[in-house]
Amino acid sequence: MNRPRSNKSHAGEHTTAGPPFPASLRFDLPASFVLVLLAVPLSLGVAAATGAPLVSGLIAGAVGGIVAGLFGGTPLQVSGAATGLVVVTAGLIAKYGWAATAAITLAAGLVQIVLGVTKVARLALSLSPAVVHGMLAGIGISIALGQLVIVLGGHAHATTVANLSELPAELRGSHFGSVVVGAIAIAVMVMWPRIPRSALVPAPLAAVLAATLASIALRLHVSTVDLPDEPLTDVVLPRIPEGSVGAVALAVVSVALVASMESLLSAVAVDKLHDGPRANLDRELVAQGAANVVSGALGGFAVSGGIIRGSANVAAGARTRASTVLHGCWIILFVVALGGLLELIPLAALAGVLLVVGLRLVNRDRVRKLAQHGEIAPYVGTVLGVLAFGLVEGVLIGMAIAVLRALYRLTHSSVRVDEESDGWRVSIRGSLVFLGVGRLVRELRRIPLGKRVVLELHIDFLDHAAFEAIDDWRGGYQRLGGQVDVDEVHDTWFRKAIGGKPGLRKTPPAPLPRWFAPWSHWQRTRPSDAADVVLPKQRGDADPMTLGMHEFERNSAPLVRPFLAELAARGQRPQQLFITCADSRVVPNLITSSGPGDLFCLRNIGNLVPVSGTDDSVGAAIEYAVGVLGVSTIAVCGHSHCGAMGALVDGTTRPGSALRSWLRHADPSLIRFHEPHGADELPVVERLSVTNVAQQLDNLLTYPAVREAMSAGALNLVGMYFDISAARVYLVNPDRNTLEPLRAPAGR
Repeated sequence: MNRPRSNKSHAGEHTTAGPPFPASLRFDLPASFVLVLLAVPLSLGVAAATGAPLVSGLIAGAVGGIVAGLFGGTPLQVSGAATGLVVVTAGLIAKYGWAATAAITLAAGLVQIVLGVTKVARLALSLSPAVVHGMLAGIGISIALGQLVIVLGGHAHATTVANLSELPAELRGSHFGSVVVGAIAIAVMVMWPRIPRSALVPAPLAAVLAATLASIALRLHVSTVDLPDEPLTDVVLPRIPEGSVGAVALAVVSVALVASMESLLSAVAVDKLHDGPRANLDRELVAQGAANVVSGALGGFAVSGGIIRGSANVAAGARTRASTVLHGCWIILFVVALGGLLELIPLAALAGVLLVVGLRLVNRDRVRKLAQHGEIAPYVGTVLGVLAFGLVEGVLIGMAIAVLRALYRLTHSSVRVDEESDGWRVSIRGSLVFLGVGRLVRELRRIPLGKRVVLELHIDFLDHAAFEAIDDWRGGYQRLGGQVDVDEVHDTWFRKAIGGKPGLRKTPPAPLPRWFAPWSHWQRTRPSDAADVVLPKQRGDADPMTLGMHEFERNSAPLVRPFLAELAARGQRPQQLFITCADSRVVPNLITSSGPGDLFCLRNIGNLVPVSGTDDSVGAAIEYAVGVLGVSTIAVCGHSHCGAMGALVDGTTRPGSALRSWLRHADPSLIRFHEPHGADELPVVERLSVTNVAQQLDNLLTYPAVREAMSAGALNLVGMYFDISAARVYLVNPDRNTLEPLRAPAGR
């Protein structure tokens, strides 16, 4: 009775993306043409921005496409000249020269291979997102500032500080031709996505083409791309850097770190754009390392995966890694056959493209989300550190701020003291450690002597110093005539501490978390054999429900209020009609881990579904759920130790009673129960409970609304059985009247 499973692949599954390699060429071949039109201007722009030979950027594009494309763990990711390494590479070229920088790229590739083989790729993603995105934003701003200098007609410097100091002079003496060409490129980059059907041509290509044509038409005197007559014979081979081992090692680690982070972040982002196989990050890191080894050996720029190229690949309809590999081949063909066309491109046009690309690394939506989570401090610290001191220093500054904030959160607690009608309540939240003991004791000493105090602990950690402070204050306060009740809402740190060392004193049984514990578990005073720690007494004549509602308003309501407010505004849209017994031990939201708005519940004695036309109450609920709410699933849930099923077996209901009249709807379940097949290994009452669920699923089919929805493929029927004593949920096979274990969904 269940819907057929979707063929869509899930995270973690190793499936083939799209059709086989030859069949996919009708998708991948056009995508590869789009990629080469995007990659060529980007590769030239990245190389020009650092002062590297322009052909090095094209080498990186070709090697990244072919090597990383063939062996990478993210089939639709496209690798090429590393945008995020513009600042680092410019500094390395200024310090060591290009040949030594190529050797550093080669060594960084070896480091990446080692990191991938040792399977630490996912560990790299455990770095604070605020630091990672701060690093990318800092790199982006550095790129933008350097390219702005070129647009104004100057020459970019290796550091952000130098470029900033150069800006005033460049603004005063800016070169008209460069400014016009750069402005056209920037305008096209910004406006191109807003033009209908513009996705057919990549924005960088359109920007470079428009700026180049404008410079030719207006006869502007600007610096253009300068390639050697024989590009492939002018390759600069790597040379061992001259300098201290420590400085060179730091350079290698810096290149490996930035290239790896950019590639892994891009791989994760590209993963979210398609339904194909999920990324194997360790394999991807090995492939990126291999590409950097080859690119460095050929005198090429450092290689990394890029979200700009990857998203363009997916948008162009690519199905397999063939599009990436083919685009690398087209770059080689482009350089050999069409190198003369590249020399028409103004450097200011490439700078305008890179300026926009750099600014887009500053993701405003990401900044907003980080601010919402209180992570803006490490983000800003990383950005400023990268701009002022360099990449490695900026990342270290951001990590230091992130660690300090994490330590603050782990050791921070809030203390609130409120006077109530029958005494005082002290609410403590967070982690209570020695650093907060002084403030806690000051707050406790404000409470007048001789009162009843409820010490309400919402804490996730309590160290020994904090325990002793609370215990000493509690003992002293009670000796002076006061009463202190310790009420632990979420965990039992205080009670565990009172239990003492193992074997010396018995630790009291731990109370369940308040949100699913019975009233009797937390509302009544219960003496302890280890100490006089008690739970709050019932106040006056208040019944358990009143106390429960008071607890909800104080602690739970603030947490669920946003969800309930949203549900109140848009109305309920439950996914399931959940039919179960009225037994107080069965809590639908608990056993399904659901919340407000998820389940439309129907409860009665014995989880019965009378045949259509025999009970208006149940019939109305079913018709409303299917016809009005449009639920996609109806679940019938029976349970163990069912009193209704026991009454059917024993025949203990009083003749003529309303209960006996209701249970007549279960007579078909009794008939079905005596058939030869079924769950014979279960006790009689439990077997009847399982059979009853199967019968109610059949009864649901007597309702026209249910039949019509199932015929349209819009509704599933599911049988469930909850074993109360084992706290375990089973599925019911209605064809065999048997239980089946609950299996985790694919990808979980």
